[in-house]
Amino acid sequence: MNLFNVYPLFDIEPVKAKDCYIWDQEGNKILDLYGGHAVISIGHSHPHYVQKVSEQLGLIGFYSNSVQNSLQKELAAKLGELSGYPDYELFLCNSGAEAMENALKLASFHTDRKKIIMLSGAFHGRTSGAVAITDNPKIQAPVNPVDHVIRIAFNDEAALEESLSQGDVCAVVIEGMQGVGGVFVPSTSFLQKARSLCDQYGTVLIMDEIQSGYGRSGKFFAHQHAGIEADLITLAKGMGNGFPIGGVMIAPKFKSWFGMLGTTFGGNHLACAAGIAVLDVLKDEKLIEHAAKLGDYLKKRLEGIPGIKEIRGHGLMLGMQLNSEAKPVRQQLLKDHKIFTGSSAQKETLRLLPPLSMTEEMADEFIHALQEVLNPAIA
Repeated sequence: MNLFNVYPLFDIEPVKAKDCYIWDQEGNKILDLYGGHAVISIGHSHPHYVQKVSEQLGLIGFYSNSVQNSLQKELAAKLGELSGYPDYELFLCNSGAEAMENALKLASFHTDRKKIIMLSGAFHGRTSGAVAITDNPKIQAPVNPVDHVIRIAFNDEAALEESLSQGDVCAVVIEGMQGVGGVFVPSTSFLQKARSLCDQYGTVLIMDEIQSGYGRSGKFFAHQHAGIEADLITLAKGMGNGFPIGGVMIAPKFKSWFGMLGTTFGGNHLACAAGIAVLDVLKDEKLIEHAAKLGDYLKKRLEGIPGIKEIRGHGLMLGMQLNSEAKPVRQQLLKDHKIFTGSSAQKETLRLLPPLSMTEEMADEFIHALQEVLNPAIA
């Protein structure tokens, strides 16, 4: 049996990783500024993380949600404290797409409505409900499109108000920062307007923080830059530093009932151990504050480099829109400088999603290499 060929693969195979570096089969050391789609939050193979997961595996790795699991309660308490949402509740699952599916169900149960507003450029997942609000028809099979999704332009306050004024919208779904779309940041004005209008019309505000959350933006959640609170917040990626885990943070106004949501593997013992370790390290090593400072440092150093048209994002989720397509730049950075970066649907955008433990020295290494690739004569 062969693998189903759906991924365009780089010709490298990482076999070892530590902090912000990976090593391939030939022993090449590669600076990882992509973190496997923003998954590696506290650094590869962090000793506290390895210890906690290893210890848990020696005790019990899994049991279903039909029994007590105090690790889930510890994870929820620490997440509430660090994120600034201590009075919310947590539903644990396995991935970002699963988190979004459950958030949509919660919103629909709560409002008894089904219309959903999405933004142009959005990416919320590949499962049925999530892909229906993802702005990419290519990955929607004939079974996926639905008639209750309203697509509005990014940051279009007038269109948002017009759609919500009908009084029949279940939820507005917004990414804290659009990742796949090209690191586009919703304006403070738009997010505050969305919050106000959702309150006015009884609509649920869902913030998708799957990629932009967990400290990556320099705040725990990217939407906190706008000074708002969401009704539902979807989580994954950096939540487990590589271990599959996702979740939905749920405002107190939502009421649960037995059987409302469910999952076999969500919130298992190993996943919780990984999630607790991540929160411990984020807090103890002050990685969120570090991400804010290093993001500012990167932005200042990157400004004015010939070949960069625009720099978008917060903290250590940055998009550099180049004057030409980013793919060859990304390939040359990997081949000639052993630096792994990311791409996006916006073909000219180079995406940075490094571990939050990235240092200034690593930033300088990247900037020097990028200057050489973009402007070899100047460099």
